[in-house]
Amino acid sequence: MARLFTLCLLIPTLLLAACGGDARLPQYELTGSALGTTFSVLLVAPGEPFSKDELQSGILETLEDVDRLASTWREDSELSRFNANTSSAWIDTSIEFCEAIERALEIGRLTDGAFDITVGPLVNLWGFGPDGGVSEPPAEDRLRAVLREVGYEQLQTRCDMPAVQKRSGSVYIDLSGWAKGYAVDRLAALLDQRALKDYLIEVGGELRVRGHNAEGLKWAIAIEAPSTTKRVPHSVLRLTDVSVATSGDYRNYFDHDGNHYSHTIDARTGYPVSHALAAVTVVNESAAYADAMATALLVLGPAEGPERAEQLGVAAFFLIRDNTGFEEVESPSFQSLRAS
Repeated sequence: MARLFTLCLLIPTLLLAACGGDARLPQYELTGSALGTTFSVLLVAPGEPFSKDELQSGILETLEDVDRLASTWREDSELSRFNANTSSAWIDTSIEFCEAIERALEIGRLTDGAFDITVGPLVNLWGFGPDGGVSEPPAEDRLRAVLREVGYEQLQTRCDMPAVQKRSGSVYIDLSGWAKGYAVDRLAALLDQRALKDYLIEVGGELRVRGHNAEGLKWAIAIEAPSTTKRVPHSVLRLTDVSVATSGDYRNYFDHDGNHYSHTIDARTGYPVSHALAAVTVVNESAAYADAMATALLVLGPAEGPERAEQLGVAAFFLIRDNTGFEEVESPSFQSLRAS
């Protein structure tokens, strides 16, 4: 049986702030593990007929579909099979895979390669991929050799076929900057199909909210303060009918000889980002877009990131390190969102 509760939940990268007072409407929680992370689906007064077990099965099936599509950790995923194919001819794919590549390439073009799904070999080289185990920077000659195989321009799509082409058979794709957001979008479509109107979806820290919370208010989403030791909110947004994603340099990293190496790799240089921009939060209708764009803006840094967000009309919030803590920078679209 589903249980009622008042929510005060900390989640990676973003925090859901919905504490204080008794919930006015029944709220149900469905949770589990998938895609190498955790997920949570919160439903407010779903009405009848409502089967928690049936919905849980649908959620797990949807997430399994995403895993079979985009996982770099399982050899039988479509992504892994594509990466293992060394042909430079057109490779037949599913329409879902082709469209995912096409959308990711578009964000790459919009950000001049700051988001680049061919970054996978560099991610692996720095020890942040499936093999892991690296605790020091790679040799310079090895890095230069791998960098020659990286570049979103080496991929082409023809989704009417559907098919994707590598200009070099050694091109390797990593969709980790997109997959969690895509999973959120897929789950949102599942809930929408079932006429569920008030919900929050979270997969590995990426969010989608619709309607209202149990108190009849917009969902309260707290942006996490960048910290390697604790998880506390920096600021809170009241949002509905949008997706939210954050990228930061403070969770997955290693230190070597006094230097800090983040898991966010700039595919244009081959190195982890090393600037003052600590975190970027993006709000968009699509969680996949928000996920990828947050990564791109983080790579672009404290000056170019906000400039590009303004040029593209992206609702983005930046936390930039300074001598006293963090400077907040908001794009015009984010300011409009906060004021609404």
